[in-house]
This record gives sequence, C-alpha cells and structure tokens, in this order.
Amino acid sequence: MSKRFLAAALLLSFSFAPAFAAKTSLVVGMALEPPGLDPTIAAPVAIREVTWANLYEGLVRIDRNGRVQPLLAKSWEVSPDGRTYTFRLQDGVKFHDGTTFDSADVKFAFDRARAPNSTNAQKQIFAPIESIETPDPQTVVIKLKEPSGNFLNYLGWGDAVIVAPETAENNKSNPVGTGPFKFKSWTRGDRVELTRNEDYWQKDKTKLDSVTFRFINDPQAQVAALKAGDVDAFPNLGAPELFGEFQNDNRFTAVAGNTEGEIVAGMNNAKKPFDDPRVRRALMHAIDRKALVEGAYSGFGQPIGSFFSPNHPAFVDMTGAIPYDPAKAKALLEEAGYGNGLSITIKSPQMAYASRSAELISAMLSEVGVDLKIVPTEFPAKWIEEVFRGKDYDMTIVAHAEPLDMEIFARDNYYFNYKNDRFKALMADIAKTTDEKARYAKYAEAQKILAEDVPALFLFQLPKLGVWDAKLKGMWENTPIPSNDVTEVYWTE
Repeated sequence: MSKRFLAAALLLSFSFAPAFAAKTSLVVGMALEPPGLDPTIAAPVAIREVTWANLYEGLVRIDRNGRVQPLLAKSWEVSPDGRTYTFRLQDGVKFHDGTTFDSADVKFAFDRARAPNSTNAQKQIFAPIESIETPDPQTVVIKLKEPSGNFLNYLGWGDAVIVAPETAENNKSNPVGTGPFKFKSWTRGDRVELTRNEDYWQKDKTKLDSVTFRFINDPQAQVAALKAGDVDAFPNLGAPELFGEFQNDNRFTAVAGNTEGEIVAGMNNAKKPFDDPRVRRALMHAIDRKALVEGAYSGFGQPIGSFFSPNHPAFVDMTGAIPYDPAKAKALLEEAGYGNGLSITIKSPQMAYASRSAELISAMLSEVGVDLKIVPTEFPAKWIEEVFRGKDYDMTIVAHAEPLDMEIFARDNYYFNYKNDRFKALMADIAKTTDEKARYAKYAEAQKILAEDVPALFLFQLPKLGVWDAKLKGMWENTPIPSNDVTEVYWTE
C-alpha cells in the first residue's frame, strides 16, 4: 500500500469516526436524605433540594440571582390597590401522568395548602388569600384580604408548587409534577433517581437524560466520593477544611457562594432560664462569632447579629448590638441569679456545621460558667418530633434556609416559644407594606428588635461550598432559595 493511499485511508476513517458525545447523566451528592418528596406538606429543606424546579413547578420561580421569573404563569397583572392578582397560564402543560395542567389545579393546590388541616410549613404564604377564581382554564384570579408586599416572591417557593388533585395524596413517595424531570425510583438510605420528562412543556430546555441524588452524610465520605468520581457534584460540601484542596485541583470547579441559611442556636424562650432576656443576652455576649466561623467553617461564612440574610438589600449588620464580651456575660448571669453556674443542654443535629458549632459554643460558654451538654439528635425525623413539634429542648442549633423568613419569630407556637407583641405587630405591618423603601425600613427595625432581645443566638450565615466536575456547567453558585435546580445543567465534551 502506497503512503499516499494509506494517508487517504486514515483520513477517511477519521472523517467517519463518531464525535465524542457529552455525558447526559448526573450524580448529585447531598448530606441529608429527604423524609418525603412533597415540599407542600413538610418543612425539611432536603425535600426541596431534590424536588423544587426539577419535579415540581410553581406559578413563578426564583432564578439563580434571586429574581422572580414567570413559570407556569406566563404573565400576571396586579390591581392598583395590590389586592388582586390575575395570572395567565402557559399553554400545553401536562403533569407527568399525562393529565392537563390548568387553573383548577392552581386553585386545588393553594386551597389544599391553606386549609385548616394543612401541614404546609409556610402557610403564611397563603394567609392573605381571600378567594381564588378560575374564570377559564388558562386564567387564575387571586384576591387578597390585604396587600402583601412579598406575595409574588413567596409563590416562587417550594411550598407553593402546583400539584394535581389526582396525585397529591401520593406525592410524598411517588411525586408527580410538571417539571423537566420525572420520578424514577427511591432507594431508601441511598438515592433518588429522576429521568428526563420527554413531554416537558419547555422543549429542549434540559440537556440531561437522568439525574441521581445520592445521600452521603459523612463529610470525609463526601470528599472521597467526589475524588473517586462516584458523584459529579456536591452543591453543599460538608468539609470546609478540605474545600481549598478542590480550589487547587483543576479537575474540579469549587465556588464559595452564599445561601439564605441563618445558623442560630435556638432557645426555648418559654422555659427557664431562657424566659429571662438577661440570660439570653449573657449567652450571646459569651459567643465569639468570628472564632466560631473560623473553627466551625474554616473561615467561610459571615457573622450575623440578627435573623436576616446579608444578601438582602435591607440587611443591617447587628453584630455590634451584643458583642463578644465574656465579662458582661458573667455580670448578666450574676444579675439573673446564675452567678454560681448554669447547666443546660443543646440538641445538635448530625449536620457538620451544627455539630462543630455546638462543640465550640460549649467551650465558649464554659468560660462564663455555663455547662452546655451536647445531645446528638438525628435530623430531620427526631429533631422535628422532639424540637420543632414537641418543643422538648433547652437549646438547639440549625440553619433556617428559607429567604425572608424573619416572621417565624412572630408565629404562635413556633419552636422558639418567643413572644413579643411589638415584633409581631411589626411583622404584620411589613407583610402588607407594598412600598419597597418603607418595607425595608421596617425590616431594619425588626432586625434591631431581635438583635437586642435575643430569642436565639445569632451565629453566622451558612456559606454554599459548591464542588463539581470542571466539565459540568450550569450549576448554581449561590442559593437564593433552597434548591438543587439542575434544569440548565449540562456537560461539556
């Protein structure tokens, strides 16, 4: 064979060689397994991290920049008095079981969420609703009792996704939504598998054929799974001390982003000694927030002095309201009658940030004569049963991940058992204030009240330490809403 013929043959063979195809499967690691797959009936964030935007959709959505965008509602109009919202729905949308989505489904979903027997974790979203009308299949008219400044934003939460009457009862274990992925299987204790929804109403929106969420609680195991390629992405790595390794490894993209998660050490305000604000302030004075962030999260995370996200334009830095001051802490404890010491317990979930923070808090409180015993508590099931519902605790520690959720301190019978009539009235006023400037000023006042009254120890904002394969694109760098939205994720070759 001549050299010229050989070269031509090789050229021909290469020209017909198939191009390398990018991967279409994705494995996402999560620290916690959700207790169910219906975000409209239970509180744990892990439910939304699997299902929001992937399986279920709302009338609107919160995008990766925290802005409200159309989704199942393609447009809307708000009346001049701010009390009537008219939503025009998308055409051609179907649920995963093939049934048609229309205005009746919106009415069903919202009536279900606001019903007296509803277990929706964010029922305050629907509290302003006076009536829901469906003049035709593509139109929903929601009338409010009074204006609600955050109503559209709330409708983008996982708690407000649209579910159908035919399938809602079984969504906890067999979820049916309108999203870009359909439920395939759930291997308890290990993984949830989703598959591409071929009938999705936004054609060609997604590039992935399958998504698997794997549940790996141990931080060291998370790191090992990433390095071994057993998972492609860990949006919230639980080993901050090893995050730098990924930042220096060109096989990975590692981004230190932000979340809406305020980490607080909650106190049972109805129980002694926490019913005394002097004790609560003393405990806050005993906490060195900067040292806590360094020790618990390797310096990632921003200290906070109240319950409000630093990402919001109305944020006010209140860390100076009750600064680190052990001498002041001892004096307040003495004044409250605990000069000879105090023994309390803290129920700490197994998440890395919680257990590490609890250990550091225990050491700090010991310096002012407070003996803090750590009681490990399985999350979410045991924590929800004992702390959230049963209020059987002294202190606890958890990150509250929902945006704009300051009003939890105004709720009757919330697990903090905090009662402040002035704060409650202010939050009610904020809810119906539609003027943004005025609402932000009231948010500042509310932050000040909480900072000074200390219904919980305000610690730091949970960072989002995201690590994923460098060939993966479209992952969210920040978390303006609890989610692992993989709608726009794709692999490069």
